[in-house]
Formats: sequence, C-alpha cells, structure tokens
Amino acid sequence: MSTSRRIGAAVSGWLTEPVPLGRVAAFRTLVYLFVAADLLVFTPWIRDKASIPGELYQPLFVGRLLPLPTPTPLLVNLIFWALLLLALAAATGRAPRALGWAVFVLYFEWMVIAMSYGKVDHDRFGFLVALAVLPTVGRARHRDRTESEAAGWALRITQIAVVCTYFLAAWAKLRFGGLEWMTGSVLARAIIRRGTELADLIAQVPYLLIAAQFGIIAFELLSPLVFVVPPRWRQAVVAFFYSFHVVTVATITISFAPHLVAMTSFLPLERLRPVERLRRLTRRRGQDAGPVPTEPPAAPSPAVP
Repeated sequence: MSTSRRIGAAVSGWLTEPVPLGRVAAFRTLVYLFVAADLLVFTPWIRDKASIPGELYQPLFVGRLLPLPTPTPLLVNLIFWALLLLALAAATGRAPRALGWAVFVLYFEWMVIAMSYGKVDHDRFGFLVALAVLPTVGRARHRDRTESEAAGWALRITQIAVVCTYFLAAWAKLRFGGLEWMTGSVLARAIIRRGTELADLIAQVPYLLIAAQFGIIAFELLSPLVFVVPPRWRQAVVAFFYSFHVVTVATITISFAPHLVAMTSFLPLERLRPVERLRRLTRRRGQDAGPVPTEPPAAPSPAVP
C-alpha cells in the first residue's frame, strides 16, 4: 500500500472511530433539549426580532446566498413554536432523521435571524455542526453498547468544530487585532463593561490581565492538541476547556452555553444514565422506608346479656 493510501486509511479510521450508540443517543437527547432551553431561557430575545422593521435586517452571507426571507412576526413566531415542538420530539430519539433534519433547518434559520442585525456570536458553530451531523446516525438507543462508525463520525466532526471555534477565534484576534491584542486593554474594557466583583479583584493585580490575554491566545492556538494527547489525559484537557469557561462566566459574565453542550461530544455520556439512576434512587428510598405499619384491628366488644 502506498504512503498516500496509508495516510488516507489512517485519517478515515480516525474520523470514523467507532463509539457506542448509547453515547450518541445521550448526546442527541442533550442537544435537542438544549434547543428548547435556548429558545425559552438563553436567547428569548430572538423573538423580539419580529417587531424590528424589515429594512434593518442585514442578512448574513448565507442568508443572501440562498436567499432567506426577511423576518416578519408570522415567520418568527412560526419558527419558534415549530422548533420548540420538534426539538422536544427529537429529544425522545424517535424518527431521528426526519426530526433531526427539521430541527437543524429551523435552528439554522433561527440563528440567521438572530445574527443578521449587527452581531455574530461564534459560540454557535460547534452546536450547529452537531445538529447537522446527528441526523446521519439514524436510530440509537440509550444504554446500547453496539459500536458504530456512523456515531463515531458524528461525534468526531462535532469535536473538530469545537476545537475550530477556539483555534479560529485566536486567528481572528491576531488577524484583526495583531499582536497588540495580547498587550492591549481587551480584558480591562470587558471588565469595565460587564465585570463581576471577582473580576474587579483580579484587575487590581499588576500585569495579570496582560498575562491572561497571552494565556488565552496560547490556549486557543494549542487547543488542537486535545486530539493527540494520550486518551487517559484527554478528559483532563476537556476539563480544562470547561474550567476556562467557568472563569469567563465568573469574571466577565460571558456564557458559551451552546458551545459547552457541543463539547460534551468528548465525554462518555453513555455512562451517565440519569433516568436509570433516578429510578434506582427512588427504588432505594422506597426500600429504606419499609412497609407502612398498620393499626391492629380493634377487639370485638363483649356481647351484652
């Protein structure tokens, strides 16, 4: 076999490394439940776009390419309710292809509406990729230990998108801000705008914010190393990714919720089994309580002569 074929086979094997179907089933449930939570909790402001005049709508490139319609109250509310109901239905695992593709198309349009008024969030990239690849897997049941290349491919592509979010963010910082991004006052301005009391304490330490900016660039540029570290260290690297976002929320209150959901593609979610553990806990509590004592029957009263 030639060198190019060996490399191609190695890359193909890495992209389709089999994983249990139970893992993608758990990931799918989490992703679709987050779609519902996103509509109701994290970004309910997107529905407000229905009341914005159509001339203020400046669609993203993909919105001009397709082209997608200008948002109207009817369109926005129709997408909202259809997406909410379909996402909840998809979370059950039924009709994974039909419901999965429907949720992806509607959520994609929902994001185009959200990001076509001057601000584009990059924390949705990995999540959108997850929605796009999940329908390709087909049926997958919780607790199913069957190894599947299709499930492995879907999770691997999502993982690549998650890492690209970090790496390309560093590239954008250096492309538009130059090396001065690391030595400037980026974090200082963020703390002034939306910082917490913890951030105020950190800002008082000389040069700590500058060091943090160097650390952010280094972390984002080195994020692809998660794919080459030994498997026993990979979960520790992913834990560091999550800790980075914990600090971000605790200091400048920026949430990357959809990105964090997509990042669970690195985790062995099939081991969690929350429903099964809840059943065991309920059963155990019932056994600990024991049978409810009943009062003995009253003795019959003596007959009166």
